[in-house]
Amino acid sequence: MISTRVSMMSPIGFKVIIFMLCLAFQVVPGEQEMRCLQREREALLQFKASLLDPNGMLSSWTTATDCCQWKGILCSNLTGNIVSLDLHAEYDYETYSRSYIRGEIHESLIELQQLKYLNLSSNYFPDSHIPDFLASLCNLRFLDLSQCEFVGKIPNQFGSLSHLKYLNLEWNYLEGSIPPQLGNLSKLEYLDLRWNKFEGNLPSQFGNLSKLQKFYLGGSYDGVLEINDGGNRLNGKITEDIKFPSQLGFLSISSNFLEGGIPKSFGNACALRTLYMTNNNLTDDFSMIIHHLSGCARHSLQELNLGENQISGTFPDLSVFSALKSLDISENRLSGKITEDIKLPSQLEFLSISSNFLEGGIPKSFGNACALRTLVMADNKFNDEFSMITHQLSGCAKYSLKQLYLSNNKISGTLPNLSMFSSLKKLYVDRNRLNGEIHRYIQFPPQLEELDMQSNSLNGEFTDYHFVNISKLSYLELSDNSLTLTFTKKWIPPFQLRYILLRSCMLGPTFPKWLQTQNNFVDLDISNAGISNTVPRLFWEKLASRNVFSINISNNNLHGIIPNFAGRDAPFLSLTLASNQFEGPIPTFLRSSIFLDLSNNNFTDSLSFLCACGSEEELYQLDLSNNQLSGQIPDCWSHSKLAYLDLSHNKFSGKIPNSLGSLLGLQALLLRNNNLTHEIPFSLRHCTKLVKLDMSGNKLSGHIPAWIGSEMQKLQILGLGRNHFSGILPLQICYLKNIQILDLSLNNLTGKIPACINNFTSMAYKKFSSDYGHYWYFVNTSSFRNNHSYELDAFLMWKGSEQMFKSTGLLLLKDIDLSSNNFSEEVPVEMESLVELISLNLSRNNLIGKIPSNIGKLKSLEFLDLSRNKFVGSIPLSLNQIDRLTMLDLSHNYLGGVIPTSTQLQSFNASSYEDNLNLCGPPLEKCIDDEPTEEAIVKIDEYSLFGHEFYIGMVLGFVISFWTVFGTILFKQSWRHAYFKFLNNLSDEIHVMIAMKFKWCK
Repeated sequence: MISTRVSMMSPIGFKVIIFMLCLAFQVVPGEQEMRCLQREREALLQFKASLLDPNGMLSSWTTATDCCQWKGILCSNLTGNIVSLDLHAEYDYETYSRSYIRGEIHESLIELQQLKYLNLSSNYFPDSHIPDFLASLCNLRFLDLSQCEFVGKIPNQFGSLSHLKYLNLEWNYLEGSIPPQLGNLSKLEYLDLRWNKFEGNLPSQFGNLSKLQKFYLGGSYDGVLEINDGGNRLNGKITEDIKFPSQLGFLSISSNFLEGGIPKSFGNACALRTLYMTNNNLTDDFSMIIHHLSGCARHSLQELNLGENQISGTFPDLSVFSALKSLDISENRLSGKITEDIKLPSQLEFLSISSNFLEGGIPKSFGNACALRTLVMADNKFNDEFSMITHQLSGCAKYSLKQLYLSNNKISGTLPNLSMFSSLKKLYVDRNRLNGEIHRYIQFPPQLEELDMQSNSLNGEFTDYHFVNISKLSYLELSDNSLTLTFTKKWIPPFQLRYILLRSCMLGPTFPKWLQTQNNFVDLDISNAGISNTVPRLFWEKLASRNVFSINISNNNLHGIIPNFAGRDAPFLSLTLASNQFEGPIPTFLRSSIFLDLSNNNFTDSLSFLCACGSEEELYQLDLSNNQLSGQIPDCWSHSKLAYLDLSHNKFSGKIPNSLGSLLGLQALLLRNNNLTHEIPFSLRHCTKLVKLDMSGNKLSGHIPAWIGSEMQKLQILGLGRNHFSGILPLQICYLKNIQILDLSLNNLTGKIPACINNFTSMAYKKFSSDYGHYWYFVNTSSFRNNHSYELDAFLMWKGSEQMFKSTGLLLLKDIDLSSNNFSEEVPVEMESLVELISLNLSRNNLIGKIPSNIGKLKSLEFLDLSRNKFVGSIPLSLNQIDRLTMLDLSHNYLGGVIPTSTQLQSFNASSYEDNLNLCGPPLEKCIDDEPTEEAIVKIDEYSLFGHEFYIGMVLGFVISFWTVFGTILFKQSWRHAYFKFLNNLSDEIHVMIAMKFKWCK
């Protein structure tokens, strides 16, 4: 039968079967590999030649291999044509590096006519236009050119890509209008145009995109885009007549400037499942927005995000949204109480109402939302008791709720029993008003993984019993309460914590043994925990051998010598051992830190630590202040990345090492209160990023370098007081436009105060609070790459005592202290322009002339000391205008006249004006009528011809001269005879001369 059928088959049919068999053998994978076409291969090589490939992304594109095997290339097994070209940039999260290509997209890509997939996203084509010829790839289904820094317009020709389903052009610098031809892409399902600079109208042709399911539009840099026929801008209201594609399921118009509310047409988008409108300026009432969305969309809408707007009103009933699973209305202006008649959608799983102005408590309906998994209510004004809130949530939600965020409210009461919440994994009730003692028999949810109760007023004890059933706990934050953790000595917790944050909790007096059982922690804070013994060696071993993120054991009474270990594989991000009693040498393994604080201890040896050589220097911030370190500062800073170095309040002596000048990224150098000598090294001029330079309280000498002003123009704090500097103040000091604190007191500086002092613009112009921020620098290491902010402090003489100023208080302080030098001549009138000065101290100098008449312009002054100079004239009337003045000292000058009458000036003690002989009026004695006139006093004092010094010098000169002559005559006989003989001869000569003159006259 078989042979008969074959014999009956026609020759043509037989040939078809043979052809199909051959084709099948070609299609079956692994039987025969299809090679790419020669013309497409050459096109790709031309494309490569026009690019720069710094990371070798195209290293496999060689003539020795088949192009179908090249990276990013996919060929058709049937025809050999290239159907996919995927060259998106790749980001390595371990090394924080990006592999990308750059250059020109060559038109040879036109040869890839069967290309269906093209992805060049996240590469680098700055100032390049999107090539028009890409529209010739008529078979494209997928086109991703996002994050490439393209400029110009979207090519109109893209409207001819009739098969295109996916188009992503986000994060470029595209501008102009959106071409209406995009409305011809009838098969388009995904369109992303976010973060560009478009303007004009959103084309009405977009209504023809019947298959569009996801549409992203927003985040414009500075373009002005209008919506639909009404021409209303994205920074205006959305018109009611806007229409959506019938299949649109996802719409994102976040990060725009939309105002008003949401039109009813949104509620009539029956396929809409997700609506993102975050970060706009929507101001409508929330109940009105909900009403407008209550069309057929109420049955389809599953995710609604309206966060970061200005939506007002109260929280409405949401039960009509039968499919809604996620609602985010955070960071708006909702207010009032959530009433008991409010109901949530039956399928709601996520609800965020954080960062509003809601108050009161939670209605029972929240506890009856049986699908609710995450409830975020942080940063409001809820003021119910915690026990009442948990009671209201104890309906069926107690079985479903997994995350509960109540941070930063006004919730009061003590901690209730929470074991009923059988699924709860995350509980945050930090920064509230919880108080009272911890009840002995309460327990936490058995599935709890994260617990944060910091910054409340809880007190009492936590014991083993409270934590016995929570084996999954990994995050524990109890800081800043009055809690004591009293665990039995042999207790081994059932959990392994990764974050142990117990600042200000009582754990001592001995180092807690339960802590030594924790082997997985990456962040530990047991500062100010009342621990006063030595640290177990096992603890140090764990720190040296494991990848720990951050350690803070400061402000205890820990003591002893820290053992040394081999270097760590990965550095600590932050290691703080400050304010303890550690002693001996600083172990070198601690150098494997990015931020290291060893201040306020008793360390005595830093040489091996500071000069340790590692494979890669990671240290950016080092604080060794207030220890017992002595000798010369080691000269081994050449390979350091330090941005912050504090060696102050130690016993270092000798020269400042030259290698400190190699710290080109240094922003803060603090060498205060040591015994350093000689001049400031010239190499420091290279530290041009310095924000703070404090060398006060040493024995440094020489002139103040002119390059401090010319090279360190970012300086905000300069402290060189209490040294032995001499010479004049260089004019280059006036280049410090950002200077806020200038302390040159207690030196031997001479000359006049430079008139260019008015160039201190930060002291001359007011800054708003928004202009102030933390100091920061960029950290770039193998394990951490980010901006890091830090705070500075400064010691200043304030109201008679040295005080420390920190943080914002320091940023707002503007201070000049030139006291206890030998400055002479008059105070420059340019000083009057520094209107933001808070403190001015020119005392104990040799300044002359009058106090500047318009000193009252310095209305921000709180501290003014001009004492012990040679000022003359009257006290300026303008001084009355400084109403913030809390300390004034004009004593020990040559001032005269009447003290101006004002509530401010009469409020100071008489000591503020004492030893000005011609000054009178309250609070000094009353003036008398026959006192010398002011003009006479000014004349005498200005020329200093008959001052106190003149009369004293005259008397001393007379006495010395008299006894020099009379004493020698009295005690030396030969001189006495010669003297009297000289007088006799002189008298004879005078007698003869007079007689001769008399005779001649006759």
